[in-house]
Amino acid sequence: MVIRSGGAPLPLALRAAKLVCRGQFQRIRLAFFSTDIVGEKPILVRDFIRSALYDPNHGYFSKRSGPVGVLDRSIRFNQLEGRGVYMRHLKNLYKQHDIAWFTPVELFKPWYAYGIAEAIMRTANLSIPLKIFEIGGGSGTCAKCILDYMMLNAPDKVYNNMTYTSIEISPSLAERQLETVGEVQSHLSRYKVECRDATDRTGWGPVDPQPCWVIMLEVLDNLPHDLVYSPNQVSPWMEVWLEKVQDSLQISEVYKPLQDPLIAQCVKIIGMDNGGQSRLIAASRHILSKVFPKPRRAWMPTGCLKLLEALHWALPKMSLIASDFSYLPDVSIPGDRAPLVSSKRDGCTVDHNNYLDAKGDADIFFPTDFWLLERIDHHCSGWLNEQTESKSLKPVKKRRTLTLDTAAFMEEFGLPTKTRTKDGYNPLLDDFRNTKFYISVPTHNIT
Repeated sequence: MVIRSGGAPLPLALRAAKLVCRGQFQRIRLAFFSTDIVGEKPILVRDFIRSALYDPNHGYFSKRSGPVGVLDRSIRFNQLEGRGVYMRHLKNLYKQHDIAWFTPVELFKPWYAYGIAEAIMRTANLSIPLKIFEIGGGSGTCAKCILDYMMLNAPDKVYNNMTYTSIEISPSLAERQLETVGEVQSHLSRYKVECRDATDRTGWGPVDPQPCWVIMLEVLDNLPHDLVYSPNQVSPWMEVWLEKVQDSLQISEVYKPLQDPLIAQCVKIIGMDNGGQSRLIAASRHILSKVFPKPRRAWMPTGCLKLLEALHWALPKMSLIASDFSYLPDVSIPGDRAPLVSSKRDGCTVDHNNYLDAKGDADIFFPTDFWLLERIDHHCSGWLNEQTESKSLKPVKKRRTLTLDTAAFMEEFGLPTKTRTKDGYNPLLDDFRNTKFYISVPTHNIT
């Protein structure tokens, strides 16, 4: 089983254009109507995605009703007979609430968040006040459950002295989070919401040198990505821009030489610049490009890079815990690390074949390459640059990192018996095989 965008399980096996060269640029005409997202000036693909998801007027996450569902009460898994009963119960929940998706932390509350809280408890230095930041707190369920756990299970001084700050870009979700956490009055003196973009360094204020934890659940998949293109196996990568076609309602993809710093940085981190390629491999690819030219497209996690740059700058001693999709089913959009673009119409989920179909009513979510996430994390901590420049044979890493399947994480830190049905089926362990946890903590080498 695999999981779609917020917990709705699906079986794993369910279900050319003419290039025109003009000067230094290439354009490809796409038969999709433009929207207010693409104005008179060309924009990068990441700006299109950011607007489609987060614009305060027409963005997917900006509506009060919103796409994020909140369960009235926790699911009592131990009272369900098995998978069939659970699936019918889940279907009824989606029908009753008429929302796009439930997050895992919502479906499995409080146990999902309790596992995260236990991981923090085992790792944090409890001799100093516990400080937690959550990026994109959704409905506030994770924050409330973690505060509940600390109140019930941690030493009194931990709960009494801790702070929990949610960084939320959506005003409607920020309001929802305060309502959820406020269900327990004592939590409010330890909790606050800052409605801002976490990737903007200016919002963080001065550098905070104190140890802290940062939580990101299903955040990476909704961060803006860029798109790069190459007409064959050996031609240099070009960045993709979007512009309105003159005297038309269509949008055109414009290919330009790499010049955007974030995109160029991503290309370098991934190793797509072919700098270390052997002569034999380079010659083979050159021959293939002549005989069997194959256009290439790749999606670049520039939003992730920008976010981690801001976090490592503002919180240099942060410990990070992130959970997200390692792969997605049924993706028809071309390119490495391509997104799933999905909307809900008349109670049914509709997948789109082109990312330009997203006009504020569709979710755009990407798989996370956890190997690449680790490289970006090390890069933003400064270690990869030091490794390249250092003459030492064994430079010491600044971060200790660990990637675990969700099942492995919950078996280690959670209470998996709480999400098990009568016949032994456990949706948290059995259905979330395409999600992983990433844990990153600083070493003593941090300066």
